[in-house]
Amino acid sequence: MNIPDLPWSVPLRVRLQCGVERTFSSVYEAVDFLENEWPLRNGEWYERAIGLCRDALNRLAPAALAREAFAAACLEAGMPIAAQRPASLVPAARRKAA
Repeated sequence: MNIPDLPWSVPLRVRLQCGVERTFSSVYEAVDFLENEWPLRNGEWYERAIGLCRDALNRLAPAALAREAFAAACLEAGMPIAAQRPASLVPAARRKAA
């Protein structure tokens, strides 16, 4: 069964344990990372994030709730969230250049 992805209104930029920053733009990207690349396979927020991301993909939970759980799991695993402005706050000239 092919489940459509759910994009987040504001992507989440995370600094991985290796120091690289990675941007997650949707529920599917988050659950794929949690299931296949996650550095720790335990933690209260890790478990919640997996469950809420799966629920969101099945339309049983809001995507925003899955995003918040994923952010909390990242913090729990020692991966800080980088501040990110919504696109509406980025000057128009910068949006066109990107």
